[in-house]
Amino acid sequence: MEQLVTHRYRTFAAYNAWANQRLLAAASQLSDAQYRAARGAFFGSVHGTLNHLLVGDRLWMRRLTGTGMEPAGLDAILFETLTELAPARTAEDARIAAYVDGLDAATLVAEHSYVTVNGTRFTQVLATILDHVFNHQTHHRGQVHCLISGLLGNDAAPSLDLVAFQRASGFSRQG
Repeated sequence: MEQLVTHRYRTFAAYNAWANQRLLAAASQLSDAQYRAARGAFFGSVHGTLNHLLVGDRLWMRRLTGTGMEPAGLDAILFETLTELAPARTAEDARIAAYVDGLDAATLVAEHSYVTVNGTRFTQVLATILDHVFNHQTHHRGQVHCLISGLLGNDAAPSLDLVAFQRASGFSRQG
């Protein structure tokens, strides 16, 4: 059972990195004006939303590890260009994967306390925090995917389905 539990989060970390790379590649096809255009997403544009994804991960990793950047707010713009943001995203995905790789089942079911941006303290089971971290990524990647589809057409936005990752990574097979 322990192997199944730890494998789940390692798989989500690998999927997270895979999906982010696919989305960054699609975003690189946008003009600068398209990349920055306010399109009604929670964080306005592809630019704002990709920055928010990195902000969220950095905030959560700081809460989980006690180290790393603590962005000033959820709408902070950490990088002004996609060219600057992409390697930081890749590095953060590697940091998440390394953190998850170090977890065992007992740690995953243990309680973890953290403080939010507004100073509120919460305690919850670590696995449920990680569920949120990975779900948050999926939520906002979906927004970016929709923005790219609207700007460049459906063919320009790659599949980000978990099952597509599972098939590409050998977690499933035909027949």
